[in-house]
Amino acid sequence: MVNGQIPVSNPPPLSSLLPESVLQLSVKPQKTPLPDHVHDSLRQFQRAGCYIAAAMIFLRDNVLLESELKVDHVKPRLLAGHWGTCPGLVLVWSHLNLLIRNHDLEMIHVVGPGHGAPAALAALWLEGSLEKFYPGEYDRDANGLRNLITRFSVPGGFPSHINAETPGSIHEGGELGYALAVSFGAVMDNPNLIVTCVIGDGEAETGPTATAWHAIKYLDPQESGAVIPILHVNGFKISERTIFGCMDDKEIVCLFSGYGYQVCIVDDLENINVDLYSALEWAVAQVKEIQHAARSGKPIVKPRWPMLVLRTPKGWGGPKEVDGKIIEGSFHSHQVPLPKANSDGTQLKALKDWLSSYTISELLEGGQPSQSILDTLPKDEKKLGQLKATYDPYIGLKAVDWQDFAVEEGTDQSCMQVTGKYLGRVFQENPTTIRLFSPDELESNKLDAILDHTQRNFQWDEYSRANGGRVIETLSEHDCQGFMQGYTLTGRTALFPSYESFLGIVHTMMVQYSKFVKIANEVKWRGDLASINYIETSTWTRQEHNGFSHQNPSFIGAVLNIKAEAARVYLPPDANCFLSTVAHCLASRNYTNLIIGSKQPTPVYLSPAEAATHCREGASVWHFASTPSPSSPPNSNPRSMSCTNPEVDVVLVGIGVELTFEVIHAAALLRTLTNDAVRVRVVNVTDLMILAPESAHPHALSTQKFEEIFTRDRPVGFNYHGYAAELQGLLFGREGVQRMVVAGYKEEGSTTTPFDMLLVNGVSRFDVVKRALKMVRREEVRGSVEGWVREVERRVEEVRGFIKENGRDPDQLYEMAEFP
Repeated sequence: MVNGQIPVSNPPPLSSLLPESVLQLSVKPQKTPLPDHVHDSLRQFQRAGCYIAAAMIFLRDNVLLESELKVDHVKPRLLAGHWGTCPGLVLVWSHLNLLIRNHDLEMIHVVGPGHGAPAALAALWLEGSLEKFYPGEYDRDANGLRNLITRFSVPGGFPSHINAETPGSIHEGGELGYALAVSFGAVMDNPNLIVTCVIGDGEAETGPTATAWHAIKYLDPQESGAVIPILHVNGFKISERTIFGCMDDKEIVCLFSGYGYQVCIVDDLENINVDLYSALEWAVAQVKEIQHAARSGKPIVKPRWPMLVLRTPKGWGGPKEVDGKIIEGSFHSHQVPLPKANSDGTQLKALKDWLSSYTISELLEGGQPSQSILDTLPKDEKKLGQLKATYDPYIGLKAVDWQDFAVEEGTDQSCMQVTGKYLGRVFQENPTTIRLFSPDELESNKLDAILDHTQRNFQWDEYSRANGGRVIETLSEHDCQGFMQGYTLTGRTALFPSYESFLGIVHTMMVQYSKFVKIANEVKWRGDLASINYIETSTWTRQEHNGFSHQNPSFIGAVLNIKAEAARVYLPPDANCFLSTVAHCLASRNYTNLIIGSKQPTPVYLSPAEAATHCREGASVWHFASTPSPSSPPNSNPRSMSCTNPEVDVVLVGIGVELTFEVIHAAALLRTLTNDAVRVRVVNVTDLMILAPESAHPHALSTQKFEEIFTRDRPVGFNYHGYAAELQGLLFGREGVQRMVVAGYKEEGSTTTPFDMLLVNGVSRFDVVKRALKMVRREEVRGSVEGWVREVERRVEEVRGFIKENGRDPDQLYEMAEFP
């Protein structure tokens, strides 16, 4: 090997030391000969699909090679579109058409190699799906084909990867690793659906894909459909061989047999259509056998689900060798195999020879697909680009009144325990349209009341298999996210509760999904989707026992950074507000909802009616904890949702359960410490997005309403659950932001006590009081501030001394504050 160049095309893997006998675990279906006309139809679809895919990458004109190919016909920027995976994708697509037609299947095709968009778009044009959704633009005629090829990956055309503009897609094809988990989520509670999922051998190296292979263990064939994974082994990534490309058949068969699959290897390149046709027929037969047994009351224990391993050369059918470099069967074909075709005569000739080899004039006479190509297609509503479940699937939930589960104000209640009871009823009322995906934390997060009415769904556990359970717990946040995405994108509703500190594991998955939904909302032919819903608990404020690693509220910032139209972040202050918020989120559409709450019992401040109003407004003044206005009428409601006292010295704002609790205690301490000399207004914010400038978010308060709550010019101290910089960024653009001080989590923590966690992060009641005192402007009280601060610091030392001596917090710190 010279200069890192592999000297042969499509190099085989080294032989392993495993015995030949392990190949008996693999399946070799009987080869079924294809009738000549069917074989011809497949080959014509494949040739046409590969030609169109290649032309999309290269051509700006002369798209049917009706004249001599010239430099002017080649796009000026040869950057986008990945040729290497396209031949395999077109091959699979052609056979899925035949499979659907022959068996009248409901099928979704998920393409893991998302930058193989040219292959998918070519197939969608050939089958007429682009014409259906983009009439007059991408019709099955010469003009439509010209538009498809010349606009690809340029402004106004399709992007270089599969996205929501691609008919039939339920997966954003940018970041690799999630296709398989999304596929399994899609078939859950969809008993008649089959998802075929192509996983590239590069993608198969990712952690999310590695865990997703185990998803068959959570698939109940009585109630759900099936996934047929197709591992596409073409041997190369961008510039290196793949792990799976360097595994021989024995190693691959052993690996996936151990996971629970029956493995069929498709690699007869001389007879690839017969080989792939026979394998897919076998796979569908296996699926039907497993499902029939389960639906007849005799489920197979640990059924071995079918999967295919497709071995074809990377860039198959493309240029063999150019400028002394091997192209087909090497990493050089990964993206643009002829990157200088627009400037180099040798590469231009190679492009001409390559494209001419497909004899496209025989396949697309006048720009229209031949009858032979059309003969392989299923009926319109079953085509891979037109299944309704991929573009207009929303079902919605039967509503359950959350107020039936509300709790009494003045009591201490766990937001999670109360919500678990409510969700249990939601699951009862919606037995096939909602699921909960959790990374083995349901009971730890105190949501286990859900299990009073349903069970876990783990098919390899004899105690939870075949019972219709709505809860899937797997210690892979990636799987939970992928399952939720697939389930939601096919019309249902899902919840993903998690420890706060580990939700960030799916940060980029959430971002990729939100990008998909953003584009989907702009595509006129796609319908609404249920929102995706995260419940974040076991928060840093009560993770003192697990240590620094469990203290991380950064997922808030991840959601804040997505588009305002989708981002929703809620920090309900008590159990009734949490119930109201969850009910709202379950009924919402097209959002990314993040709901943060405490699993420990905390005070319930608001009645159900007050909670409903508070959540609807997003923020309100809590008069019961504020200094009464001298102008308040006798016997006025001390729990009024508004306060117009113009004599406020400082506004204290709590955002988050524990942080609000500390603000309320701070208000009580300020009032007793200063004998009401410092006049305090207490505000709670439950909808974080109301703080954004008026034009920056749909939930943002008007300037008038913002000033009614936070005053026009008085100092404001925020005690915030997340990182201070997040809230500062959200407030930026509000008038008078310089009068606002934000305190939040600042990466201080260890294994300590809950109150010490608040102290070391500067968000305890004592810290709130000291900040408030230093912000007071009235001269008549300024002279007393120093003494009051010293008294607060004395109390801090007293508490710290108690914690150090006793290894716990003083009990009185968790009693509800009392006000004069």
